[in-house]
Amino acid sequence: FPFPYTPYRIQEQFMEALYGALEAGRVGIFESPTGTGKSLSLICGALAWLRDWEEKRRQEEARLLALGAGGQEALSPQQARPGSADTAGQPDWVTAFVQKKEERDMVDRLKEEQIRRKKREDHLEKIRQNVQLKYAAKRKRCEEDEAKRLLQLSKEALSQGAGEGALDQLDHNEEELILAEYESDDEKKVVSGLEEDDDDLEEEHVTKIYYCSRTHSQLSQFVREVQKSPFGKDTRLVSLGSRQNLCVNEEVRRLGALQLINDRCMEMQKNKHEKKSNEENEGKKRRVSRTVCPFYSFEQMQFLRDEVLVEVKDIEQLVSLGRETKACPYYGSRFAIPAAQLVVLPYQMLLHEPTRNAAGIKLKDQVVIIDEAHNLIDTITCIHSAEVSGSQLCCAHSQLSQYMERYRKRLKAKNLMYIKQILYLLEQFVAMLGGNVNQNPGSQAVSQTGTVLKSINDFLFQSQIDNINLFKVQRYCEKSLISRKLFGFVERYGGPASAVKTNKENQKVAGLQDFLLTLQQGSDKEGTPQSPPVEAEHDQLRTASPLMQIEGFLSALTNANQDGRVILNRQGTVGQSSLKFLLLNPAVHFAKVVEECRAVIIAGGTMQPVADFREQLLCCAGVDPARIMEFSCGHVIPPENILPIILCSGPSNQQLEFTYQTRDLPQMMDETGRILCNLCNVIPGGVVCFFPSYEYEKQVYGHWEKSGLLSRLAARKKIFQEPKKANQVEQVLVEYAKCIKRCSQTGGQMTGALLLSVVGGKMSEGINFSDDLGRCVIMVGMPYPNIKSPELQEKMTWLDKTMPRAGGQAPSRVLIENLCMKAVNQSIGRAIRHQKDFASILLLDHRYARPAIFNKLPQWIRERTQVKPAFGSAFAELRKFHRGKLDAL
Repeated sequence: FPFPYTPYRIQEQFMEALYGALEAGRVGIFESPTGTGKSLSLICGALAWLRDWEEKRRQEEARLLALGAGGQEALSPQQARPGSADTAGQPDWVTAFVQKKEERDMVDRLKEEQIRRKKREDHLEKIRQNVQLKYAAKRKRCEEDEAKRLLQLSKEALSQGAGEGALDQLDHNEEELILAEYESDDEKKVVSGLEEDDDDLEEEHVTKIYYCSRTHSQLSQFVREVQKSPFGKDTRLVSLGSRQNLCVNEEVRRLGALQLINDRCMEMQKNKHEKKSNEENEGKKRRVSRTVCPFYSFEQMQFLRDEVLVEVKDIEQLVSLGRETKACPYYGSRFAIPAAQLVVLPYQMLLHEPTRNAAGIKLKDQVVIIDEAHNLIDTITCIHSAEVSGSQLCCAHSQLSQYMERYRKRLKAKNLMYIKQILYLLEQFVAMLGGNVNQNPGSQAVSQTGTVLKSINDFLFQSQIDNINLFKVQRYCEKSLISRKLFGFVERYGGPASAVKTNKENQKVAGLQDFLLTLQQGSDKEGTPQSPPVEAEHDQLRTASPLMQIEGFLSALTNANQDGRVILNRQGTVGQSSLKFLLLNPAVHFAKVVEECRAVIIAGGTMQPVADFREQLLCCAGVDPARIMEFSCGHVIPPENILPIILCSGPSNQQLEFTYQTRDLPQMMDETGRILCNLCNVIPGGVVCFFPSYEYEKQVYGHWEKSGLLSRLAARKKIFQEPKKANQVEQVLVEYAKCIKRCSQTGGQMTGALLLSVVGGKMSEGINFSDDLGRCVIMVGMPYPNIKSPELQEKMTWLDKTMPRAGGQAPSRVLIENLCMKAVNQSIGRAIRHQKDFASILLLDHRYARPAIFNKLPQWIRERTQVKPAFGSAFAELRKFHRGKLDAL
């Protein structure tokens, strides 16, 4: 395997296992601790396989072409089998003729493919060599811009004469917000060029690797690794992202919310491709300059596509190239997909089928690598779950009924029928929450508060909507773009003109991640009954039309009855109450990926416990157990650089058991404080202490303040607390790091800093406490999830019904343990980040020593863990460990 430096032995093993899995078309679960160079191993292993695979294909094609050229006589072994086609009773000469024809066709097809590939490679090579081309393209762009500007000015002069009287006549038209843009001959040619070029665009998707990770920063990091790798020069890589990350049109970017950006973008394209059907409206076109995106130029995007394929670029480089070349990076990068060898994308984009299709991603016979996959199951569940609040339902009903009233005379019967069906659905949903759509949701109190769970079918029957075909309603919403029309309507008539004029379309593309966010943000909306809803303007801009969220909920209701549940959450008022769809079986949405792909690799730093993936995701998705393989490697750090200890009791012999019943006892909180005080005396640098929840951390902190323990702690280490707000995390970390650095230089009483964090919070994932930032990680108690949450209870019941018992344990019990240990493993893995790093890990709770729990620790930690019944010997070990390391430095 080509590698930028001499790989560790475990990296070689990783690449060999990966190569084998791709070659055999397996589904692999790969675990490689952070700090062991996982990204590079993935890159070099997968791209080495791809290079060999392409070479094999070329040889095979050359062989077939040679056969074809050497007269059609040379049959491949399968075709030469005597009597193979005689079963249908056809004479031999017919069979022979058909076989010959098939061979000839195949040879022709191969020739065509070869010519196409050669053309593409020559083209890219030319771009690599030829700077002249770039300048020519740039000059042409400037000329076009100038011509457009002049045209624009003349159009505006025309339109000023048209006055505003045109407004009302436009309203009956479904396009009531922005009329179509002029279309110069130049653009007509481009549109038809789009069709002609479809062949080129639709070129065979070469065998490729789709690499997904969770966040854009992780993807950018991966792309930088590719750039540094031996494959960096000659790999055709394309980075995909949402419009929010890739849009270069400032006017659209300013909209902020992803859904609004998507809709504005679609609107502008639509205007661009629309034929001039109404010549007489020519003079009435208003806001001409706003309606077409200057970056959506086919020629420029092709230029961008080629640039992307010539040289590996991350998202930031792609965006600046788009600005410079006046081409849209969002679409330019999509044009590059068929020819790319490595496509890098956020995993919501790959796991959600409508988004995948819209992006032009074809998985048939391709390779998918899902990195940072430790919470893959939660991600799939989250992407396919949906929630709508009572106020959103009422608001949508109010908007839609006004829309219907205003355009009743101009809507076709079919439209009216569907609008009435949607209004009926909204009424019934609000009734299920115990309210009435015609009253203000904020002032209607709910009689029976609490949470109720129903199966999908029960929910449909009880809300009396089982006679409505939801599939048809869903298709109508997609095709008619009703939520977008409604958004435009509300924007125009819903009070003072909004700060930004945007349009609404139900566009399923990358809106998903954000759609989930807007759900959480959008629940504070209020809609008044009959008057047009006048919401706070910023609200209106931040979230898409409430109907958009409701469409997501409707589409979730089309899942199979056994795969999900509907949660009715009745709180205080109807406006605060909500309906939520909870997906129980993520495998149904993952099945398609596993079926279509040649191979799927699920990789992560800590994948333990692996059983979840195997049982809930793969076996449920119908993967043959023989196709699944697991690979787990150790760590590169020497065994003596890590000291994991399970501590069963504290300095005053108090047994450590942080259950819900015992953890609030004053003596437990005191004992925890004493342990920390002792450790801070002997551990240099930074200590990170994880609590099971924000509430508990706050409670302990308050108790220590009263008892005076906090001031004793603060004498040795400066104390920092993890902030609840994401935007403050960076600040706290910077201060924490500064303090540690200062203490290590000055010496004296203060030996560093203590960071009180929360499992599953901002610090437990994706943040590295390398070297002095994390010399010791302490886990207080076991972070079991809240077993009383209705979602979790439902998931447990579902697992017990559908999954086999494993090793005498109920699947629900295993789930709870696995969720807890996944969280623990994520948190404690933060401290060791490279080969020369060292740290101690302290698990405070005697339950960690139970075999079932102990075995779920990552292997490289488990092998080195000591169980200490008493505090004295643990303290001695820790002191010896850290003193030894200090002397060695």
